[in-house]
Amino acid sequence: MALNVQGQTPTDALMMPSKNICILLSYDAGQFDRYWEGDYLRKNETIATVNRTTILPMAAIGILDELNLFVGLPYVKTKSSEPNGGRFEGAKGFQDIMFALKYKALERSLGSSQLSLFTTVGYSTPATNYLSDYMPYSLGFGAPEFSLRGIAQYQLDNGFYVRGMAAHLWRGYTEAERDYYYNGGSYYTALMDVPNAWNFEAVLGKWLMNNTLKIELNYTSLKSTSGDNIRAYNAAQPTNKVKFDRLGVSVQYYSPDLKGLGIVGYYNNVVNGLNTAKISNVGLGLTYQFNFIKNTNNEQDAQ
Repeated sequence: MALNVQGQTPTDALMMPSKNICILLSYDAGQFDRYWEGDYLRKNETIATVNRTTILPMAAIGILDELNLFVGLPYVKTKSSEPNGGRFEGAKGFQDIMFALKYKALERSLGSSQLSLFTTVGYSTPATNYLSDYMPYSLGFGAPEFSLRGIAQYQLDNGFYVRGMAAHLWRGYTEAERDYYYNGGSYYTALMDVPNAWNFEAVLGKWLMNNTLKIELNYTSLKSTSGDNIRAYNAAQPTNKVKFDRLGVSVQYYSPDLKGLGIVGYYNNVVNGLNTAKISNVGLGLTYQFNFIKNTNNEQDAQ
């Protein structure tokens, strides 16, 4: 899934200096009462409004100035609002553990502007044995994913910048708790092939207040390369072909007084889709950056 948070993530243009760590703890609340069944926008009837809450701890580690390691493990809780007829119970638990390496391939001054190029390699896999074929309450799609991203950012000396990102997501199989499903034909197996996907992002941003405040407007798109449509009056399943277009805004502030501390907030809304929820979500996070080598040396000196 595309990351919602901004700042020291595998999809942005920020890097942790060598021997530095940035810890992120974010809270995300999303909800929807409509979804696209194929390209038909349908209102949730039986399940009412679905709420999805995600708590994400993540660390960005500066191995080198040009190479960062990311590790994250989201905790997700899903449920329906009342009344939902008592028909469906939500789910909760840890979702997929994620690892990523981001490399700064180029940083070049072009007059009064700067061009930066990055590449990110990522891998995620389910951290728990959650039920993937329980949509829309499932914690995730329950399959391993390998990703390769290219990121380019062009920034002017007045703080304005534009950024583009393109990624391909290779996904594996997930196991359902049934031995038959329909995907353009009958499949007598519990294994479901989760479609691969393309992921794109375009960002317009600006640094303010001596580079302590960052504001971004963003567009994110995801397009599966294969898959089937949700069948009429049936639940979604991991084999579905998913597309969405999402618009969002984010704000990030780094405190000049409380060294290393930052705060990030954002709002996103899915405006167009295929076999996906018309979900909006709001998030808030705290970041803390520190030099772990320096702190270790100070402790040894004190002893």
